[in-house]
Amino acid sequence: MSNQYTHNSVLCHSVLENLSTCHPPVVVDATFGRGGHSKAILSILPEEGRLFAFDMDPDAAKLADQVDDTRFTFINSRFSEMSNRLLELGIEKVSDIVADLGVSSPQIDDPSRGFSFAKDGPLDMRMTSTGESASDWIAAATIPEMESVFRKYGEERFAKRIANAIDVERGKSAILTTKQLADIISNAIPYVDRGQHPATRVFQAIRIHINKELEELSSVLAQSSGILMSGGRLIVISFHSLEDRIVKRFISSLANPVVPRFLPLKECELPVPSMKFIGRFRPSAAEVRDNRRSRSAILRVAEKI
Repeated sequence: MSNQYTHNSVLCHSVLENLSTCHPPVVVDATFGRGGHSKAILSILPEEGRLFAFDMDPDAAKLADQVDDTRFTFINSRFSEMSNRLLELGIEKVSDIVADLGVSSPQIDDPSRGFSFAKDGPLDMRMTSTGESASDWIAAATIPEMESVFRKYGEERFAKRIANAIDVERGKSAILTTKQLADIISNAIPYVDRGQHPATRVFQAIRIHINKELEELSSVLAQSSGILMSGGRLIVISFHSLEDRIVKRFISSLANPVVPRFLPLKECELPVPSMKFIGRFRPSAAEVRDNRRSRSAILRVAEKI
């Protein structure tokens, strides 16, 4: 890979340390992004190994086209389509599924993508170039819809106040840029947490909503237990509590299946764990110092039994 791929991939060392020992390895990078984790995996992948990378971002697809490695296959698709797309390529089982959730740093830093309030740009936030943009949604959503999204996906305590402020401003003129929206949010709330921009939670909420990020995550987790071979590993990096909660509960449900309380069952009829929890990892102080965006990252690893 060229140097265009080098960006600070979070917890990269921990990802490599926790890959399975299955042989030959057939690894899925569910979120290619700018290729950081794929590059690291290819650097240790044996000659007979395979790496399949998924991403629906057109910029990611352009970078993936530059990867000159016969072990590498890029699939320009949502990772919720993982099982079907792999089957089309004759792959039924894989040794590892690695998912680095959320938005990559280059996506955030590019004003034209509209993910960040730090630089003014079009209010877009789409992972792809198709579908409803953030400005489309802001223009059409009702006040209760906006309030619900801000609370559910941003855990924003001033959701109602912000939704009302947006409704007033969009009645005056269309809200088309990140700065417009960030200013409306900043003016709508009475105070903010120290060190956090007032628009942080709302921007997160809108991005998650229009890209259906949590639905995508739930889908790929559900597929993982069927795709992973025995001894295969699920490795997921999340960046906020909503994602991490879904991952944690999924792993727990398979590692500690619930036994019906009032149903008489023989021992052989008791639910059997299909995964075991390997560990939870956080970035080191040095990594957080070098890459501030890694500070909220949590990596969870589970192994198929």
